[in-house]
Amino acid sequence: QVQPVESGGGLVQAGDSLRLSCAASERTFSSYAMAWFRQAPGKEREFVAGIIWSNEYTYYPDSVKGRFTISRANAKNTVYLQMNSLKPEDTAVYYCAVKSTYGSIRWSKTDEYDYWGQGTQVTVSS
Repeated sequence: QVQPVESGGGLVQAGDSLRLSCAASERTFSSYAMAWFRQAPGKEREFVAGIIWSNEYTYYPDSVKGRFTISRANAKNTVYLQMNSLKPEDTAVYYCAVKSTYGSIRWSKTDEYDYWGQGTQVTVSS
């Protein structure tokens, strides 16, 4: 089983915090990098955070920088996305993605990633 599994979504109010989890198999966890994307209805899938395993380098787009934090827990084969100061525009289905091949990475390109989870819904009310 390689497909990662997301959890932790839910309904929150604007300004609240939420932490998403992505549980991966040991094989997936030994991959090069993992990322979080989100997709709102009628919109394209959007990159929100990424992490490289070897050095824990993280990368964020300006839209979430300072509010979202990606981290990992090796012992649990899990990646987290801590989301603070949530806004209604953060409402979306959030997906975990895995890039298994080493090398350069175009974080925001969905075709960079080899495995995707099923997604978890995050709804932020105003």
